[in-house]
Amino acid sequence: MLYNYYMKKWFSWLCVVGCLPVCAQAQMSVVRVDGSMVYLDTSDEKTAPVKGSTFKVILATEKLTNPQTGKNLGELYHYSPTGTITEVQPLYAVGKLPDATGVSIGKQAVWEEAQPVSSTPASIPVDRTTNPLPYTVSEPLEQTIIGLTQADVTAPDAANLITLSDKNEITVFTRGDKHTFIPQLSFTLPPGKKGLAVSAHAVKPGLAQIFVSVLEETQGRITTFVLENQDGQLRKTAILPFYVKELGCGSQKHIWAQRPFVLGVNPGNARELVFEKNKWVASGAMFNTRHNWLAGLNYYPVQQAGKDNLIATASNGTLRLWLNNGKTAESKDFFGASPLRAQYKQQILKFYPAVQAFGTPGQATLAAVENGTKLGLLSETFGQYQAGKIHFLQYEKGALKVTQTAELDGVIYDTTCTDKTLFAAEVLPDGTSRIVEISK
Repeated sequence: MLYNYYMKKWFSWLCVVGCLPVCAQAQMSVVRVDGSMVYLDTSDEKTAPVKGSTFKVILATEKLTNPQTGKNLGELYHYSPTGTITEVQPLYAVGKLPDATGVSIGKQAVWEEAQPVSSTPASIPVDRTTNPLPYTVSEPLEQTIIGLTQADVTAPDAANLITLSDKNEITVFTRGDKHTFIPQLSFTLPPGKKGLAVSAHAVKPGLAQIFVSVLEETQGRITTFVLENQDGQLRKTAILPFYVKELGCGSQKHIWAQRPFVLGVNPGNARELVFEKNKWVASGAMFNTRHNWLAGLNYYPVQQAGKDNLIATASNGTLRLWLNNGKTAESKDFFGASPLRAQYKQQILKFYPAVQAFGTPGQATLAAVENGTKLGLLSETFGQYQAGKIHFLQYEKGALKVTQTAELDGVIYDTTCTDKTLFAAEVLPDGTSRIVEISK
C-alpha cells in the first residue's frame, strides 16, 4: 500500500506538470459536425458531461522545445473557441461552438463540468451567527469507502462499523484506541457484481445481518446479498430481488426495499423489509419514492408529528420536501452530487449520498452531503468531485434552511447514523478513507 500511495502521488504530480491537457480534463472524440453543432462520443467517459458544460476541440498539436537547450517540453495544444454542451444522451453529447472552423471527425474534445445555474448562489452562504460543527476524525483506512453502516455484527453491543469499498469488499470493524478502527470480518463480492450500497439490521440482539445491493453487470439487474456472521466469517445467506437501503438512525432505523427498473431504469415504490420465518420479506408498509432511488432520500415526519414526509435529492441538486398539504419545499442551496455511478445498458445510474433525518418529529433536522465539483485535475478516485461538506437543515417558514455545516477534506459517498452520532467516510486524494463522527 505504501508503494501504491507514492505511485499515486507521483502520477498526480506528473499530470500537473507534464500532461495537463490530457489529465486535467476528460476527452471525447468528435463523431459528427453539422455547422456549428458538434457531436461527441461519451461512451467511454466515467463521468459524462452535463448540459451547460463547456468544452473545446483540439485542432492541432505541436512539439514544444526549449530553443536554447533543445529539451522537449511536451505538446502545445491549439484549441477551438469554447463551446457549450446543449444536449446529453446516454452515449453521446451535442455541443455548440461559436466557430467550428477546423473541427472534423476524429478530433478530440476536452470538457469541464458546469456549475449549477440558478438565481440563487451555487455555494452555501455562511451563517456568521452559527459556529461550524466540531467533529472527530479517525486514522486513515486503506480503502476507498463508498458505503457504510453501523450495527452489532461480531457481538452484542459491539457497535461495529461496516464499510463497502470501491473494490467490492465488505469489512466489519471494531473500534480501537485513539480514533482507530480494526478490521474483524470481510467478504468480497463475486466477479461481475458491483457494490452499490450497504445497510444492516438486527434479527436478534447481537446479530445484525448485512445487506449489500449490487448491480449484476452481465444480467443487467440489481439484487441484494444478505450476509451474516457465522462462526467468525461473513457468509451469504440469501439474495433478494430488490435494491435495499436503510433509512433512519439507531433505534428508529428501518430497512426498505424497492423493485428496480420500473418504466425502464426508474425504481419503484419502497416497501419495508421484515424478518419472518427466518427470512426477509417485503411487508405491506410502503411509501411512494416518486421514482427516486432510496439512496439520497428519507421518509420522516419533518413538517408535522405523525405525518411522514418524503425528502429527496432532486436532479437539479437541491433537497426537495413533499409537504403534508401536497405542496413542496426546497432548499435554496445546491447539495446534489453523485460520485457513485453505475452503467446500466445505455443509462448512467446516479446514487446520491444518504440524506439523514432525525430529531423531534415535526421539528426534525436533516443532514445532507455536498461534494464540490472539481474543475481542475481529474483522477480515477474522485471523478469530478473534491472536498465535501455536511449541511444540517431544518424546515422553517416554507423552506429548508441550513443551520450548521461541517467542512471535510475528502469526497463523501455516503453517511449513516446512530441515536447519538452521524458517521461519514471522507475519501482522501490517495484513495484512503477517514471516518468522521459528528455528535447529534
